Amino acid sequence: MTQFKALVLRESDGKTSAAVEQLDSADLPEGEVLVNVQYSSINYKDAMAVTGTGKIIRKFPMVPGIDLAGTVVESSDGGFTPGDAVVLTGWGVGERFWGGYSQMQRLRAAWLLPLPAAISLRQSMTIGTAGLTAMLCVMGLEDAGITPQSGKIVVSGANGGLGSVAILLLSRLGYQVTALTREVNETSLKYLTSLGADEVIGGEEWKVAPKPLEAQKWGGAVDTVGGTVLARLLAEMDYQGAVAACGLAGGFQLATTVMPFILRGVKLIGIDSVMCPNPRRLQAWQRLARDLDFSRLAATERCIGLSGVPEIAAEMMAGKSRGRVVVDLAE
Repeated sequence: MTQFKALVLRESDGKTSAAVEQLDSADLPEGEVLVNVQYSSINYKDAMAVTGTGKIIRKFPMVPGIDLAGTVVESSDGGFTPGDAVVLTGWGVGERFWGGYSQMQRLRAAWLLPLPAAISLRQSMTIGTAGLTAMLCVMGLEDAGITPQSGKIVVSGANGGLGSVAILLLSRLGYQVTALTREVNETSLKYLTSLGADEVIGGEEWKVAPKPLEAQKWGGAVDTVGGTVLARLLAEMDYQGAVAACGLAGGFQLATTVMPFILRGVKLIGIDSVMCPNPRRLQAWQRLARDLDFSRLAATERCIGLSGVPEIAAEMMAGKSRGRVVVDLAE
């Protein structure tokens, strides 16, 4: 049997613990494809799982990690052969099914996608669920008719991984990008403008419930926060503007009215990357290979080993993390 390391979550007396353990291939779940996992990443949902925040994990023990990239070792599915580079995001992996924080993983073939040749395994995890979702948001805005001529595009939660990649993509595509962040300081200004943001904003008004309609400011938005921030974005949208909503870090409730929708023709587009059909996923990965500035993408990344995941997860839950965190399973 092949032995390998994995980060395993266990529950005792209602509390979640995370520890690196030695496993072997007999411990792995069922699936058609055995993958040598080389990289994973840390997303907000991973941080919630590892810290035991909310009810992300459905059953214990669990190997978290909603993203993974690696090479096929064995496959009983004709779509994959040993040596193929593959990427996985979503599908409940790392929540209901064992995920990417393991040097080896057995997975369902339907969850895997071939990795575009222009993207390396490590780069795919610098992108990860956050970057894939950012691309789906951009595609959603495009489908809604939002172009670089539509006006300013605001990205909330701009310092986070999803927000960072959204800024990179929108800037590269010619949009005028406004980064909305919790705290505007010299560090965030330098970081966000380096990604391509034209301006960086924040302030107490983003914590205050807006009027049903506010002054029109934005041609479109990528919202990773939800709650009061999303309500204000909707109230401040230009006529026929659109918001691609993909996160709820600021809350899942939405206190708004129908007025932005029926008086200004504003569109609210829900973006889901977990159960997104594979044809749309493939299109998004192909767009990422074409539209991302990979030199700038590298500036958003820091890389850690498996043992460092709990510490970074705690940082992320405290709002102290920035950019994308890649997990190198070889370290």
